[in-house]
Amino acid sequence: MNKLNPLIVTSTVLANGLLFSSMSQAATVEFWTAQTQTDRLQTIELLADTFEALNDNVTVKVVAVDENEMATQMAAAVAAGTTPELIEVNSELIMAFGEEGVVDTSSHQAVVKDIGQTRFHTGALNSLKSPSGEYYGLPYHGWIQGIWYRKDWFAEKGLAAPNTWENIAKAAEVLTDKANNQYGILVGTKQDSYTEQVFTQLALSNNASEFDEQGNLVFNSPATLETIEYYNELAQYNPPGPQNWRARDYYLQGKMAMFFYSTYIMDDLSLAEVAKSSLTSENFKELSGGTFDPNLVKNTGFEPIITNKSAASYGTVSGLVALKNQNAEDQKATQDFIKFMYDPASYIIFLHMAPGGMNPMLKGIAEDPSYRTDPTGVFNLYGADQMKQIVSGFDTIRSFSVVDGKTYPASGEIFAKSVIPRMIYDVTIEGKDPQEALDEAEAEMKAIIAK
Repeated sequence: MNKLNPLIVTSTVLANGLLFSSMSQAATVEFWTAQTQTDRLQTIELLADTFEALNDNVTVKVVAVDENEMATQMAAAVAAGTTPELIEVNSELIMAFGEEGVVDTSSHQAVVKDIGQTRFHTGALNSLKSPSGEYYGLPYHGWIQGIWYRKDWFAEKGLAAPNTWENIAKAAEVLTDKANNQYGILVGTKQDSYTEQVFTQLALSNNASEFDEQGNLVFNSPATLETIEYYNELAQYNPPGPQNWRARDYYLQGKMAMFFYSTYIMDDLSLAEVAKSSLTSENFKELSGGTFDPNLVKNTGFEPIITNKSAASYGTVSGLVALKNQNAEDQKATQDFIKFMYDPASYIIFLHMAPGGMNPMLKGIAEDPSYRTDPTGVFNLYGADQMKQIVSGFDTIRSFSVVDGKTYPASGEIFAKSVIPRMIYDVTIEGKDPQEALDEAEAEMKAIIAK
């Protein structure tokens, strides 16, 4: 990220019409951010300096806290009565802090009312909603997963976009030509997180889940079994052997029609320098290597929402969380700072720290010409319409770990033990009966929950 001139940032914010009234008394906003890299911290500190310049008597103190240490640091701060005014952290921790009763939901409601609820992507906002309908946090950035596919190949064969189970399976079959080392799709079959991510999105689209509203384990269900059987069907159109995300090389070398991946792939598809690691023969003996295809971005489509029994997208959300504060001036300053961080000028500067990895939670930002002029030059290659399509997945984003505003930590423990990827490996690679594999996975989950 290039260093930014605070005067330029300030004038841009003012040009956007964002003005904050001076505080009558001194106020402090201590802001804990999970962005610990030096260049990102410099950018956030610049934004804090700009806000201070626009608001007399307000001090913003930026503190970097590794996300893996956030829960421990917060517990210590709560015990000592020294909690910060604001944190930026992932949705799992946001829900956990919300259930502990330390977040200021009234500030979140005030910001949503000021910005407009309909401006937020629905699924992202709802993913941080409490059982009583309040917001434990405000979605700020995240990545989305979906199917990236060769639009030109689909058009040649008259295939519909891969956004339903039926369309995906048909395209995978039609576009597989193993004799010419061409494969229809990539789904994970190794015992890793990529496999779990792909399975989760398909399972959610079939209304399968791990827990119900009462916290009962309901993974062993007809919906889950149907998803496993469908997954096994797709796996036959995979490149040979157990596969993970690395098989994206087939797509970049023109040997694959579709693959599940997050928005982190955007620069690999569009920049020769980034793509080169996927254009060799080092990772797969079946690939001979290739040259960068400058038309690949134009010929690539993206479907973030998969539908069977319901529409589902998968990804991660990080948000801003105001903590409870008895000081009215600090609370008001915190709300103003949050609104400042959502102002397009500030927001785009923040998101540009990780193009593709940090996507906006407010509608309209992705099509903003300023947003599309990112430091890497990637977004302009995709264009406004496709950028809008990419972030639309945040309208239906869901997960196994949150049901009706209630978080089930056991879901994270199940994830950590790779129960689902092992189940998928057993079926797709070892040929185990899907129901038998599901029964074994359920038994593992019960053992984890019982500990």
